[in-house]
Amino acid sequence: MTPESVSFRITRTTEDLAQTVAALSQRLVKLEQRLAVLQLQLESVAAPVELDPAELRSLESVELLLADCRALLADSEPSAAGLEPEGALLRSVDADDAAPMAA
Repeated sequence: MTPESVSFRITRTTEDLAQTVAALSQRLVKLEQRLAVLQLQLESVAAPVELDPAELRSLESVELLLADCRALLADSEPSAAGLEPEGALLRSVDADDAAPMAA
């Protein structure tokens, strides 16, 4: 082999390596940018949600109202309001269905 052909091959290989390194560098920059975007999205999703103190107070008042309504419902009896108990209504409907029909 002549020294000129060896020198040409070395130069050509060096140029190919330089192009490969440049392409890999561009890919690396793009991947780093995508990683940064994904990290920002992850941080925004993982950030704890802080509730407004006024909203918390209103939710507490709603819980108190709900507890009061449940207590009123538990204390009220159907017979006190002059209504039939639900089971009695169902029993009377079932009794009508069981009676034979006159032909």
